[in-house]
Amino acid sequence: MAEPTEQTTAPDAVPAQPVEVVADAAAYRDAVDRIRAGEGPIAVDAERASGFRYSQRAYLIQLFRRGSGTVLIDPIAVPDLTELAKAMAGAEWVLHAASQDLACLREVGLDPERVFDTELAARLLGFERVGLGAVVEQLLGLHLAKEHSAADWSTRPLPKPWLVYAALDVELLLDVRDQEAELLRSAGKAALADEEFEAVRLRPVKPPAAQPWRRLSGLHTVRGARNLAVARELWLARDAYARAIDTAPGRLVPDASLVSVARTPPTTKRELAAMRSFNGRASRSEIDRWWTAVDAGLTTTDLPAARVPSEALPPPRAWSERNPEADRRLKAARPELLRIAGELALPAENLLSPEALRRVSWSPPEPIDAAGVGEALREQGARPWQVVATAQAIADAFVAGPQDPPEPEPETS
Repeated sequence: MAEPTEQTTAPDAVPAQPVEVVADAAAYRDAVDRIRAGEGPIAVDAERASGFRYSQRAYLIQLFRRGSGTVLIDPIAVPDLTELAKAMAGAEWVLHAASQDLACLREVGLDPERVFDTELAARLLGFERVGLGAVVEQLLGLHLAKEHSAADWSTRPLPKPWLVYAALDVELLLDVRDQEAELLRSAGKAALADEEFEAVRLRPVKPPAAQPWRRLSGLHTVRGARNLAVARELWLARDAYARAIDTAPGRLVPDASLVSVARTPPTTKRELAAMRSFNGRASRSEIDRWWTAVDAGLTTTDLPAARVPSEALPPPRAWSERNPEADRRLKAARPELLRIAGELALPAENLLSPEALRRVSWSPPEPIDAAGVGEALREQGARPWQVVATAQAIADAFVAGPQDPPEPEPETS
């Protein structure tokens, strides 16, 4: 019987210096001078108050640069970051899951010219776990506590343990970046990683939905145009109030409560107030607001359509009936992409987005060849390295069709 192995625990990471927040003009000028005096890439992170506030603004911005140290900036107390943006110009920004933070950073005037995304690099390297804590432990042998990731960062003053957490999020990023960059070079993936990083930086902002109320969780259970109108008016009333007081809508009245009302609309305010399923911290204190919305839904002549036109493809499970040839192409190409992803040691979704494959399978080029498939993939946002890696295999699979598994050889006595 094997001897039990002793479990080792990685030592906790600790900040390299005392943590303080830049929250006045003098401290801000000093911070800008420090960033300007440093050299090399700049580690960047931002903390929002998702789930607590309506906005997605940054409530803390963390920076680390070699020769500069760590800088924690309160963008609420110091809203004009023009000089900081100038000091950071031209430098490579290192972020973990850059797409999560770029929007709120751009909102305060900070926009990178180059990025290195340590989470994306971990995916391209085939890491099993790509959260910052897991990557830090794998590459640096340090334990990074993440217990404050879902905190309300709009809190003032920010507790000291939160600031320690925020500082560590950037203090270790440059060491992670350097190790990942070397691993990418060794694996022959440095060029494709650069393409992926640039795609993240240049990814266009998704336009707002034309009817955002239709994203109400559970709306599919609401039947009839009149009841849908009630759901719409309730959502619009909640959204307007949440925006006005900068509070996450779900903290006022959860989606489930709005849907419950819309499924069986009350006919009076008293009846609405008596509904046990209508709950939430503002469900009774703002009862007049909600009843006005219900009444508007019950009386409006502007009834919503049960369904709205969509450019979305049908779910693949329906393809065999809706478009059998597309179903055949998709089923033929998927195993080939899995094979290529395995050879490159990266997740299939990073080799090529599932949506791009579905689009090209549904509407293939004519004639079906590598050049045509490559152009179709580029139209779907595929990067050059992805086209090179997949176009020929997809074209061949489309032409050949799905391959049946080999018949088992008969047993011989």
